[in-house]
Amino acid sequence: MLAAPGAVMAQETVPNATQVKLEKLDGGLWLSALVDFELPSNVEDALLKGIPVFFVVHVELLRERWYWKDKRVVAARRHIRLSYHPLTQRWRLNISLGEAPDQATGLVLNQNFETLSEALGPVKRIFRWRLADLNDIDVNATHVLDFDFALDISQLPRPLQIGTFGQSDWSVSRTVSLKLEPEPAR
Repeated sequence: MLAAPGAVMAQETVPNATQVKLEKLDGGLWLSALVDFELPSNVEDALLKGIPVFFVVHVELLRERWYWKDKRVVAARRHIRLSYHPLTQRWRLNISLGEAPDQATGLVLNQNFETLSEALGPVKRIFRWRLADLNDIDVNATHVLDFDFALDISQLPRPLQIGTFGQSDWSVSRTVSLKLEPEPAR
């Protein structure tokens, strides 16, 4: 599974144009992704009314085992909050790493943008997100990477959550699964 330093370990493109790439660099396992989606008009309308929307990126790396269920090697989460401030007419993007979007101990990136398309750029692109140390990964085992990107409706205000239940026009979701074969013996 682990090749020369800097080598691309796995890359997958699925029909919805989501690209996921794993790399081994600087003693770590890094993920880059490009998630292609169009923001539904209902979501954009909610944003323009000042209601923030949340996206969640969830990544799991599982080691396959024939004798038991697969072992979770890595589980990582990234929370993204996108909001519009009508008074200043600016878009605000908050990206946090960790289990909760308001977690005080995690790393948070805050950035302002002039347009919605500029603000969606960093939402759609994940560049070199460190998932694990290479020492934590068994190079002789087959692994499966599950990548999930979704609009988190549970973070919306309660009246909107009820109104969006079962409506496909509030759905933004992309999933990719990659199988990583062990490195051949030399």
